[in-house]
Amino acid sequence: RPRSYRLHLLIGYMNTQTTIPRTDKLVIYQAFVRLFGNANATNTPNGTLAENGSGKFSDINHAALKSLKTFGATHLWFTGIVAHATQTDYSAFGVRPNDPTIVKGRAGSPYAVTDYYDVDPDLANDVPNRMAELEALIERTHDAGLQVIIDFIPNHVARQYHSDAKPDSVIDLGANDVTTVKFSPKNNFYYLPGKTFTAPEQPQTIHESPAKITGSGSLTEAPDVNDWYETVKLNYGLDIFSNWQLHANPVPDTWHKMLGILLFWSAKGIDGFRCDMAHLVPVEFWQWATSRVRAQYPTMLFIAEIYDPGLYHRFIRQGGFDYLYDKVGLYDALRRLMENGGTCSDISRVWQRESGDIGQNMLRFLETHDEQRIASRFFADGPFVAIPAMVVTATLHRGPVLLYFGQEVGVNDEGASGFSGDDGRTTIFDYWGVSDWQGYLNNGAFDGVGLTNDQRRLRAFYQQLNQLVTGSDAVRNGAFYDLQYANENNPGYNPHRVYSYLRHSPTQKLLIICNFDRHQSVTTTVHIPDHAFGTMGLDSRETFRLTDILLTETVIETIGRAGVLVDLPPLGVLLLEIKSYRTSQNDL
Repeated sequence: RPRSYRLHLLIGYMNTQTTIPRTDKLVIYQAFVRLFGNANATNTPNGTLAENGSGKFSDINHAALKSLKTFGATHLWFTGIVAHATQTDYSAFGVRPNDPTIVKGRAGSPYAVTDYYDVDPDLANDVPNRMAELEALIERTHDAGLQVIIDFIPNHVARQYHSDAKPDSVIDLGANDVTTVKFSPKNNFYYLPGKTFTAPEQPQTIHESPAKITGSGSLTEAPDVNDWYETVKLNYGLDIFSNWQLHANPVPDTWHKMLGILLFWSAKGIDGFRCDMAHLVPVEFWQWATSRVRAQYPTMLFIAEIYDPGLYHRFIRQGGFDYLYDKVGLYDALRRLMENGGTCSDISRVWQRESGDIGQNMLRFLETHDEQRIASRFFADGPFVAIPAMVVTATLHRGPVLLYFGQEVGVNDEGASGFSGDDGRTTIFDYWGVSDWQGYLNNGAFDGVGLTNDQRRLRAFYQQLNQLVTGSDAVRNGAFYDLQYANENNPGYNPHRVYSYLRHSPTQKLLIICNFDRHQSVTTTVHIPDHAFGTMGLDSRETFRLTDILLTETVIETIGRAGVLVDLPPLGVLLLEIKSYRTSQNDL
């Protein structure tokens, strides 16, 4: 490649060497509560709650929390706890039933909220006491040294939203709307006057006239089965019908209502919000709301689910978010590699172009409830393919890493479970027991007695990686240096399938090398340029001892300028701690 390209890369490297405030490395573990503790193995497709069971708040017991703490988690994201549309009848407890034609699955989508001030009765042992059971879980989690994140779903609500649990001072969403106009900044919803909602499945008992705009923003009274037809979109003062102008003065009523919901949950003692489809809500609202929440709860964490890189800087700098989903950046780049496509240069492009100077704000992951399981035939067709990708995910930057429950034991979840078809995802719509996970669950012991040897080996890798990154000063606080440009012409080094880089701080230097090839081993010498040694405060003329601190305990001794001779098997990784030979001898 031309010299100008390499000079551009070096400028990028030098720009990463700024003074950075020390921080903790977050390991966020997403626990889908309905599934996490469910030991029922019946798994009747489209089964009822009575047939297939549901996990409970109480299932996340002291054993579970101790296990997650040891695993290396710092934060637990409890998914699906807010009351949402369901086909299970809780009318005996004062919960209004939903028309089944607008509920996806028997259990229903946790993102079709029916009452922002209530919790899902499926998750309680004693339904009238359900909020107290959640509060007890929050207290247990904190006692275990873990922090709590919950979903805030701001863009849409269930079509039959109605709050029975709201404080007396709160006026319900839509209660004062003028429904004869499509749009008013004073309304909470958007309307289609003269049109009646038609569900994609019939016959329907719901009568919605005028029809409200669907949660995805589809401007029709008759959304199809692939649309977000179970939800309706909230109106933040943005005129979606004509000029997309934001009417924010005076502050729209929806803003005030949503701030009240954020403050309600903040008062429960939670530590953060994962904000669903945050980029579909005006950044001006987030600026207004996050500042007001933090005025009362200064350490509150805000994470944005966002898929538009053009909005990244605004949502950090203006919107007040701590972290953003890195789905269209690192996840997509690593997925291509895991599926035998793509190239490692895609990883370089992520830090160069997409994350840029906000790399520390990117939340990185390989699985969530929205994504296909790594082990499924729809993705990598095997959980161990994730090892090099997971190392990059966890160590590329100082930002947080996210794991979805069961990822660490290779949950596959192929086959249809009900509304959720055979697509490689763990259902969020159905009552179900995750069989690959239940071996670790072991009826509430959370000791992994029922795991296979391969599952134990996989989980041990994830646990060791989590513990390493939360304890590594280079990963938690250090800078990054990409070595691809210095090695692309090395014999045996395939720059499309091998990725190498440095993470370094004043107290720790790491060389990380990942082989993404499923079939080819790698024998090559990885060169570290004099500029990189200088950046790390090291002399390339010295002799160094490099020790793998992740998986293999490999020890390599070399003069810095001579490079590092490595032998990596398919899907192999080395996470080498660099110490001068004299220092390492003293350590011994």
